[in-house]
Amino acid sequence: MDPFQALDFFALDDQYSEDERMVRDAVRSWVGERFLPVIMEHWENGTFPMEMTSELGELGVFGPTVPEEYGGAGLNSVAYGLICQELERGDSGLRSFVSVQGSLVMYPIFAYGSEEQRKEWLPQLASGKAIGCFGLTEPDFGSNPGGMLTTAKRSGNDWILNGRKMWITNGTVSQVAIVWARAEEGIRGFAVPTNLPGFSAPEQKHKWSLRASITSELVLEDVRVPDSMRLPGAEGLKAPLGCLTQARYGIAWGAIGAALACFDEALRYSKDRIVFDKQLAGFQLPQKKLADVATDISLAQLMALRLGRLKDAGKFTPQQVSMAKRNNVDMALRASRTLRDVLGANGISLEYQTGRHMLNLESVNTYEGTHDIHTLAIGHELTGLPAYR
Repeated sequence: MDPFQALDFFALDDQYSEDERMVRDAVRSWVGERFLPVIMEHWENGTFPMEMTSELGELGVFGPTVPEEYGGAGLNSVAYGLICQELERGDSGLRSFVSVQGSLVMYPIFAYGSEEQRKEWLPQLASGKAIGCFGLTEPDFGSNPGGMLTTAKRSGNDWILNGRKMWITNGTVSQVAIVWARAEEGIRGFAVPTNLPGFSAPEQKHKWSLRASITSELVLEDVRVPDSMRLPGAEGLKAPLGCLTQARYGIAWGAIGAALACFDEALRYSKDRIVFDKQLAGFQLPQKKLADVATDISLAQLMALRLGRLKDAGKFTPQQVSMAKRNNVDMALRASRTLRDVLGANGISLEYQTGRHMLNLESVNTYEGTHDIHTLAIGHELTGLPAYR
């Protein structure tokens, strides 16, 4: 198979620094050489290639914006976005694995944790020697995290945690869980070692999306944690929402990667496929589909790059991230459906990747804020009126 050719209709390579391109190309090569040859089998079997965790650590994709003194690479936000793009070109499950580790586990420890917590966990997480998960969503509270029922009650110098979390990426294989719970003082966050008595993380099976991703339930039954495991800066609902903003930023880039993978595959296929003695790509309808998708991808690329530059300048807003996540994931989902159609009957075979991306993107469209919830977040910002209350 020929090497992947990324669509770059507006020559955006010129807008990336040499370091940003080097990071992107390193991850692109790893995904092509190491990950893509095994993803079909893992997706079909419903497994994640855990044996590649150390390789991902060596590649530097876990928490790449974390300072080097804590084991990170100290990269900027655009470089991180390009990493997410290339990882999701492989599979949404791969990008999810890395996003959770960096944006939802390392970020809150770095931003809200104590210096002792940073030194204990961040180097382990950056190297892949430890895996983390993020426990916010509950069985009855997804889009409204403020309704959480998980509790944290003081017991001397300790806290007793009780509750359940659902749809938790990496939960079953994690060594530390960032758990959000309701205390008398309000929402609090904890870095909880998963080997504590009363903590369990059964895996959730029977998924037809994100199959190459470990999804778990977290069960906390009288889990006793010392106050030293509480994230001292994580007070109120604003703290976990800040983590979600970081994750959504990566998703806005990652979705582009999935769309690029589908576009490259469909474009090659349409040139090779002969229909009525002519290349499929030579007919008007396939050309319109390719032109529409190429336009949508290009617009998403421009939005992501601008958002990344704003983020690095400290000027981005959660609402801008909502718009990018909403637009780019919706774009990728529509693109995958359109391009799967270009592949015809072959589009339903795992020998081709477009159908796999299409099914994965159904989950990406839902997690970290559904399309509709981000619609309301943008509407709230524009009008000043919260329609979700």
